[in-house]
Amino acid sequence: MSTDLHDFLNQPGRDEAVREVRRKIDETGVDYIYYQFVSVTGRIMGKAAPADQWERMAEKGFQLVYGSTANLFIDRGGDYIGYGADAWELVGLPDVETFQPLPWDPQTARVYCTLFRGREEEEDPGAYLSADCRGNLKRIQAELERETGMHLRVGTEPEMMWLKLNPDGSPSVEGMTKPYCYHIDQFSELQPLIRRVQQYCKAMDLEMIQGDHEDAPGQLELNWMFDRAEINADRLTTYRQICRQVGREMGAFPCFMPKPFMGVSANSCHHNISLWQGDKNMFMPDGDNPRMPGKVGLSALGGILEHLDALTCVTAPTVNSYRRLWDTGFWAPVYANWGFQNRTTTVRVSAPGRFEYKATDSSVNPYLASAALIKAMADGLARNLDPGPPENRNSYEVSSGTATQKIPMNLGDALEALRRNEVIQSALPGDMYRVFEHYKRDEWERFCATVTEWDIKEYLDILP
Repeated sequence: MSTDLHDFLNQPGRDEAVREVRRKIDETGVDYIYYQFVSVTGRIMGKAAPADQWERMAEKGFQLVYGSTANLFIDRGGDYIGYGADAWELVGLPDVETFQPLPWDPQTARVYCTLFRGREEEEDPGAYLSADCRGNLKRIQAELERETGMHLRVGTEPEMMWLKLNPDGSPSVEGMTKPYCYHIDQFSELQPLIRRVQQYCKAMDLEMIQGDHEDAPGQLELNWMFDRAEINADRLTTYRQICRQVGREMGAFPCFMPKPFMGVSANSCHHNISLWQGDKNMFMPDGDNPRMPGKVGLSALGGILEHLDALTCVTAPTVNSYRRLWDTGFWAPVYANWGFQNRTTTVRVSAPGRFEYKATDSSVNPYLASAALIKAMADGLARNLDPGPPENRNSYEVSSGTATQKIPMNLGDALEALRRNEVIQSALPGDMYRVFEHYKRDEWERFCATVTEWDIKEYLDILP
C-alpha cells in the first residue's frame, strides 16, 4: 500500500543521494550524525546515531514519542502537552540534501528530518505527521504553488543579544556592550564573536550579507540572503544553533528572548516577504506609482491585515512577546496598518516588491510563521482583499482612523483571535493546532497564575 512514508523513500534520485552522503561521510571522517527536527516552539529536537548506521537510518528512520514535537513538556495540570504517554511513536526520515558536517565539530554532522505517523498505526499509517511544523511548511508552500503558480520568499532580520555570564556560568541579564545603535565601536567589541559566527555560517551555506549593532545592550543583527520560505526557516534555525555553540566556546550567552530589557528595543525578527512566480517578483509595482505594490501585492497585503489578529498569535508566540508591544516608542507594531517607509506600521513597504512584516520577534517558530503568512496572503488573493490606504502618520500619535485598530496586546487575546480564525488555523493542520493551542494556552495560564516581583512591590503593603 502506498503511503506518504513509502512515497518519500521512493523519491527519484534518493538512493543515489543516500550513496553520495556515504561518500561524504567516508571522505570527511564524520562518525556521528544528529537526526533533527523542529518542535512547536522552534526547539531543535531529535536523535543521534553513529555514522556507520547511515544507510539503515536513511531507510528505516528513527522513532520517538509524538510528544517530542511539544518538547515533551507537561502542562500545569500534570498532563503531557499534545500527546499522552499512550500515543504512538513518530518516524523521522532524513531529508538527505540537508546533510552537513558541523564546522565546530567536523566529526559530527546534522541532517533535518521529515516526520511521519508510525508504520503500524491503525489510523493513517505512514502519513505525514501534522505536528511536524517543518514538514507542514514544505507542504503548504507546495500547495500555494499548485494553486497559484507562486511561492513565498523570505528574508529574516534575526535580532538577538549577547549577554555576559555569571561566575557560576549562568546567563546574567547584562549585555556585553552599551546600547548604542549602529555604533561601530560597539560592533567592534563583539567582532570576535561575530567572526566566529560568520565562519560557521559560511561553512553551513548561509550567505552572510551584512550586520549591525542595534540599540539594546549586546544586541546584534546579522543577515543572510533571502530565499524560499522553507530554506530560510532552516537557515534561521541553523543560525540559532550556531550562536548557541559560539556562546559555549567564547563564554557568552546568545539571548533570543524578545524583551529582556525595558527602555530599549526588543529582539524582533522582521520577516521581509515577497511572492514569486518563477523568477518574477509579483509584488513589484505594475502602475505609474513606483512605490505602490501591484495588484497581487495589494491583495496579499489585504490578506495579512484581514487576519492580523490571529497571525500575531503565531508570529509573537510568547507571553514576553507582548512586552515588546507595550514598551512603545521603539518602532514595534501596535496597530493593524501598513505604510511606505513608515516604521510605526505593522507592515512596511520597505522597497519596491518587498513587504516588511514586523509583528514577529526572536522567539518565533519560522516554519509556523511562514505557513501562516502564506495562508493569509492566499486568502487575500482569492478574495481580492483591499488593504486600505497607507498610513503616513506616526501610528503612536494618531487618535482616529485605521491606525487605531490595535493588534492583540497579550497572548491570551491572541489565542482567542486564533481560535476564531479558520484561515490561520489551516496553517496549523491536523494535530498541529491542537498541540500549539495546548502549549500556548498552558503558557498563558501559568503566567496568569504566577505572583511576580511586580505584584509584590505593587500590592504587599496595599492596606490599610
